[in-house]
Amino acid sequence: MSDYLPPLTALRAFDAAARHMSFAKAADELHVTPAALSFQIKSLEQHLGRPLFHRLNRAVDLTEAGRILAPGAAEGFAALQAAWQAARRQGNDTSLTVTAGPALTAKWLAPRLYDFARAHPEIDLKFSATLRNMDLERDDVDVAIRFGYGGDEGLYSLPVRKEWLTPVMTPELAEQFPTPDSLREAPLIFDDSIAFLQPPSDWPAWFRAVGMDFTPSHGAHFSNADHAIDAAVAGVGAVLGRRAMIIKDLAEGRLVAPFKVAIETRGRFRFLCLPGAEKRPQIAAFRDWFMAEIEKTAHLSDEFEIIPVEDLSAP
Repeated sequence: MSDYLPPLTALRAFDAAARHMSFAKAADELHVTPAALSFQIKSLEQHLGRPLFHRLNRAVDLTEAGRILAPGAAEGFAALQAAWQAARRQGNDTSLTVTAGPALTAKWLAPRLYDFARAHPEIDLKFSATLRNMDLERDDVDVAIRFGYGGDEGLYSLPVRKEWLTPVMTPELAEQFPTPDSLREAPLIFDDSIAFLQPPSDWPAWFRAVGMDFTPSHGAHFSNADHAIDAAVAGVGAVLGRRAMIIKDLAEGRLVAPFKVAIETRGRFRFLCLPGAEKRPQIAAFRDWFMAEIEKTAHLSDEFEIIPVEDLSAP
């Protein structure tokens, strides 16, 4: 039995067969005949000096040696695939894949992307609107924009402006509920996507910011921030909207923020990529554009008294 690694093709055949528990399905995945795949696995078993599969009637099962080898083979090929993708991205200065949450994509990024595309026609920009945790080493993603408290060890992480929240509603609804006290009777909308923030950045916290002890007991709840904002635009009620999510609707008059008091959370958006990748031309261009776009609306904060939510202790 040799200590040298067997041929990669034989290990790849074993990995596919171990995942599918079928020589036929593994052969289909690798675009080879079942006979060719079987030959590769037999050569691997000869190299090892013991069988890796029990050949059963119309089925296969891993031997003890096969069960030991399978996890390492799977991890090895996954790491090799990730390294290959990273190497390809490193040499590609014309494509850029960005992931951001669905709400930020819909409410902030999508309306502005035409300007970036016009300024950088050489960049093929792709978006993945998801909140799934992405592995920037293994997933085919160059940049992630995420909201929260950080925990970005091992990544290039550029925080943007802090987020604040204030009640917004249609102009018609604002006429019906002109004071903070009148909001007690207003239909309220709840954005449950920020329920993880601590201390809570919610309606009770905002009411405390304006000197009221009031905890709403009912209203429409939405799990996505953009859905909550869209409901407010439709006149369903008033929503405690985050700056990034409401900025366009405020600018275009679909929503108004009649009460110039906002609560500020420690949660922030961060621009994330692998260390060193921020120097790649297309990533640097997108980062600079992203930060510049945020600064264009920074003056809006000057219209509000912004109170850190940490200063609003619950009674």
